[in-house]
Amino acid sequence: MRHVDTLINAAWIAPVEPPGTVLADHCVAVCDGRIEALLPTSEAAGTFTADSTVTLGQHLLIPGLVNLHCHAAMSLLRGIADDLPLMTWLQEHVWPAEARHVSDEFVHDGSLLAAAEMLRSGITCFNDMYFFPEATARATLRAGIRASLGVIAFEFPSAYAPDAASCLHKGLATRDAYRGEELLSFCLAPHAPYTVSDETFRRIATIAEEIDAPIHTHVHETVDEIVQGLAQSGMRPLERLRRLGIVGPRLIAVHAIHLEEAEIELLAREGASIAHCPSSNMKLGNGIAPVAALRARGVNMGLGTDGAASNNRLDVLSEMRSTSLLAKGSSGDARALGAHEVLRIATLEGARALGLGARIGSIVPGKAADLTAVELSSLETLPCFDPVSDLVYAAGREHVTHVWVAGEPRLAERRLAGLDVDEIRAKAAWWRQRIRNPA
Repeated sequence: MRHVDTLINAAWIAPVEPPGTVLADHCVAVCDGRIEALLPTSEAAGTFTADSTVTLGQHLLIPGLVNLHCHAAMSLLRGIADDLPLMTWLQEHVWPAEARHVSDEFVHDGSLLAAAEMLRSGITCFNDMYFFPEATARATLRAGIRASLGVIAFEFPSAYAPDAASCLHKGLATRDAYRGEELLSFCLAPHAPYTVSDETFRRIATIAEEIDAPIHTHVHETVDEIVQGLAQSGMRPLERLRRLGIVGPRLIAVHAIHLEEAEIELLAREGASIAHCPSSNMKLGNGIAPVAALRARGVNMGLGTDGAASNNRLDVLSEMRSTSLLAKGSSGDARALGAHEVLRIATLEGARALGLGARIGSIVPGKAADLTAVELSSLETLPCFDPVSDLVYAAGREHVTHVWVAGEPRLAERRLAGLDVDEIRAKAAWWRQRIRNPA
């Protein structure tokens, strides 16, 4: 008999690897934060003793969801300006509010609020792009969620740094300070082609090679962005990034809505990844990404919520449903992006885009025990013929009951562990008052 920390018995387990697999009445053994074994529940009692056993008799257990694109601290700007096009939203509302309020404290409090929301939604890892990443790091570790933190680059002065060079210097120093944290990794995060210079992009391409990090940037989010790029440089933004050495296996192209056939082929050929953000894309009126065409070329993809200021929820489960339905509707092919493929996109492929595919994203022995349990016994999910179908097309984040990150319970019976919900709520109310009445 081997001793482990936790045994998790579930009605169904969708391990993601091998593809399309659903295991009935199986058990995950967890030891020292990692998956020790995946085996039939009937065999577990004779194989392991455990400090604790969790029985999920009406649940589907999946790998923790990966939010591949987020601005966590912007949770404090949720609803500040709705129903506006992107540049109006940014230039007349978001950027002025950020200029007045963004600080270390703002980013910490907003990131903690976001982390709590994401854990309650079954997300165990998020990829962030924002100022003051050190504050996000503190909030992330306090919440016990996994994160890839962006070393942001932005040419214009902000409360964080006067220019892009200073952004990079400060962000890399934060990376050095937190290098030993198991739950944290880092990526290079130039904001977008319209806010970052050629010189900065070239430097980022070099740094990414030196430190072996992904490059996470908005690209081809709007038609206006492309028109502006053509006017300023004589080329579409993605072509400019290609010439600057950005397009390759490290690239996480966020949004990537307006793509020509040759650009889809480029992304596929170079092994780049897409962070698909369907709700934000729709809410800002930016368009529908050619997901079916990207998948037909084999492009790796993850799902992002974007920030709560433009979504307005940090909920990868809802992004899964939207992704599948939009792909079917826009392509005219009901077979496009089935439930199992969307689950793989929301877990393993997002992890691979971050360079974390060997550590998280599937329920495989040796990987970190980042796990999410979704109850499928409520009226909205009955009768259950296919638990993965129910997960993608019927369930919502209200059905998430348990979450583990590196084997540690972060949500149990829908209650957050280790976080003071009343404190987080009070902080959000304080920031609301301050933002509404800045004088």
